[in-house]
Amino acid sequence: MWSSVSSSQRILSLWLKKLSTDRIARQWREAPSPLVVVGKRGNLDLLLAVDVAAERLGLAAGLALAQARAMHPTLTAVPEDQDADARLLDAIADTCQRYTPLVAVDPPDGILLDIGGCAHLFGGEEQLRDDLLARMTCLGLSARAAIAAGIGAASAAARFGDAETMADASGEARKRLAPLPLPALRLPDETVAALARVGLKRVGDILDLPRSPLAARFGADLLRQLDRALGREDEPLTPRLPVPPYVAEKSFHEPIAREEDVLACVERLAARLETTLTARGAGARRLELALFRTDGAVKRIAVGTSRPLRDPQAIRALFVERLAALGDEIDPGFGFDLARLSVLNAETCADEQISLGTREDQVGLDRLIDRLSARLGRRRVSRLVARDSHIPELAAASVPAQAITRAEFGWDAFRRFRAKAGLSQRPLRLLVKPEPIADVFALVPDGPPARFRWRRALHEVVRAEGPERIEGAWWSEDGGPARDYFHVEDTAGLRFWLFRAGLYCDTTLSPPRWFMHGLYA
Repeated sequence: MWSSVSSSQRILSLWLKKLSTDRIARQWREAPSPLVVVGKRGNLDLLLAVDVAAERLGLAAGLALAQARAMHPTLTAVPEDQDADARLLDAIADTCQRYTPLVAVDPPDGILLDIGGCAHLFGGEEQLRDDLLARMTCLGLSARAAIAAGIGAASAAARFGDAETMADASGEARKRLAPLPLPALRLPDETVAALARVGLKRVGDILDLPRSPLAARFGADLLRQLDRALGREDEPLTPRLPVPPYVAEKSFHEPIAREEDVLACVERLAARLETTLTARGAGARRLELALFRTDGAVKRIAVGTSRPLRDPQAIRALFVERLAALGDEIDPGFGFDLARLSVLNAETCADEQISLGTREDQVGLDRLIDRLSARLGRRRVSRLVARDSHIPELAAASVPAQAITRAEFGWDAFRRFRAKAGLSQRPLRLLVKPEPIADVFALVPDGPPARFRWRRALHEVVRAEGPERIEGAWWSEDGGPARDYFHVEDTAGLRFWLFRAGLYCDTTLSPPRWFMHGLYA
């Protein structure tokens, strides 16, 4: 288990220099060569990316397609697909998370990793970089990588330098940056062009120039990017995914593919997390299992809990249900060579004294909810919570059962209020939305109905109780006009809960209307 926060920043910049053409070559069984990617820029079709074969023929990005075809008629041109490139970049970033959780995408063709504090797990920074580049090669991707103390220096070395680990000393950084072209500072094209017009083309050309005139003519961003590359200004890395507070992982010398092996690994990782969670008095409310396939794909399985949990067997049971629900979606391919169990959300979980009360029943109910949520989906298992409203259809809300604790139900306070007020019982079946009823006949205007029609059926009322008046909320439009609720029973023994919306004595509103709201068993 490793720490999710590094003590000092060490940035590895990964540059996928042929991302677009490599993506096309991976899709085609026999990729044509030479291959270029073309996009519309203004009124011209320009080359945006070229493969190695096209590069050897003298083609380069920025060349017009017509000129390139004139030079090499057999050229294969493929339209650009920025969305596909972005999806591939995200997938590669997922693969890079096997090295560190602090991974950020550097579009359009780069990835940044903060490897400070975890490089020793791979034998050192050089060994980690070599392993990453070897993995990219196995995936059919051309890549360069460099390591430095900041994002600016690492990015410059990976794209324009010798892709070696840059020293931390500022003097050494100056020496390595000086011969690099100005685009190495990640400046806008307009700024680079403006600098070139006055003869400034390399980083060394601006290192010793007065800073005030540079900022006044070319903008403060030029000096900011220069300071970041030299390590004078910190540039934080923003991970693409939240960094979990607790993580345990295990790598395998031989890839695993069987579900039993995955579950056994989950239990072992959960046992390792249990030690840390217990020491800190915490429990997991949401966990994620990341399975890294040998081909670079990452499969993620998340489960939630009704209460803070750290029991390894209970955690395993949740993943049993989740794997059963996912079925063939978790395709192991040629196997998983790394498994990582993360606690995404944790809450205080103090040790409790086992009593003879109903606690065990509540624990059993929570486990049942967790298993159902893992099998059916978190949003398909819900609980009703009381809301601060006396309008019947607004008095309760359905929320995911795992999202609340028992203390948040609010039903105890609700029942005490109803008992104190002496209100009648609500029906077991409450319609989602009150339905209008027609042909209502009442002996007294404000009295209960003697006959009504609902859903094309005519009902003769033989018994009635009420009314129970519920006023609408004056500070909002919820509830509408005042309601008079009645309990009625028809000649067939069916019992209904209906109401009249509005009062006959109030001539300022529209005439009262009748609605059906619930049925008694």
